[in-house]
This record gives sequence, C-alpha cells and structure tokens, in this order.
Amino acid sequence: MKPYDERLTVPRAWWAITALGVVLLGVALAPLGAVPLLCGLAAGGALAGVALSTYGSARIRVVADSLIAGQARIPLTALGEARALDADEARAWRTHRADARAHMLLRAYIPTAVRVEVTDPADPTPYLYLSTRRPDRLTAALTAARRPDAV
Repeated sequence: MKPYDERLTVPRAWWAITALGVVLLGVALAPLGAVPLLCGLAAGGALAGVALSTYGSARIRVVADSLIAGQARIPLTALGEARALDADEARAWRTHRADARAHMLLRAYIPTAVRVEVTDPADPTPYLYLSTRRPDRLTAALTAARRPDAV
C-alpha cells in the first residue's frame, strides 16, 4: 500500500492578500513614526503568517491502520465506503445535505472532497467529510488500506 499524505495549504492568493493587509497596516502606522511602524509591521506580519500557516497545516493521512484527518485518528476498521465528491456534490454535502453529527475537515477554498461512511455502531458520527484536492487518490488509498490483498 502506498501511503497517502496531503496538507490542505491555503491558496497563494491568500498570502498576497495578507501581504497587502500588512502593507495597509504600515500605511496606518506611518504617521506615528518609524518605531511604531516597524513594530506594527513585524507583529502584524508575524501574526498573519502564523494564522495562515496554522489554518493551512491541516493534514489528511492514510497510514498503516488509521485515517488521520486533522486532529482525528480513526481506525480503518471503523470506516465503510469512501466516495469521491466533485465540486457540486461536495457543495451539497457541506450545505443542505450536511449532518450536524458528521466530522468535517472543511476547507472552503478546496472545491472537492471525499465522504467516508463510519460503520462503528458505537460511534454516533455518520460520516467523515474531508476536503481534498485529490479525491480519487484519497479514495483509492482508503480502499487499498482496507483491503491490502486487493492491491
């Protein structure tokens, strides 16, 4: 089985918008002098960079006997069918078809997703909704990991 590992990084445009925001902060602080300007730019840039990096650090991994999605670690034995969702289906499952009990690793800037049934009767979670840029690869990795002899 080939392991699956994806980091749900934020788009490059978000970094550009954040940089413009930091420049605007600098313009606002410029009348206060050089020291407040430099301190504000350093602090604002650092906070914005940490926020974007943290939000984009969510990972989806399929390892030995588990699916790791963000902070959740789910044994593959507790999972059922994995289904790749195109952009329209993914939108439906994160809006009007969503179940409040579902575990969602949702990133709005990623249009596609995978929906994985949870088959553990002790778990009230009906399914996992995982935003992913490669839904077919994640689905294949989950299928292969659950049935290693089928590969």
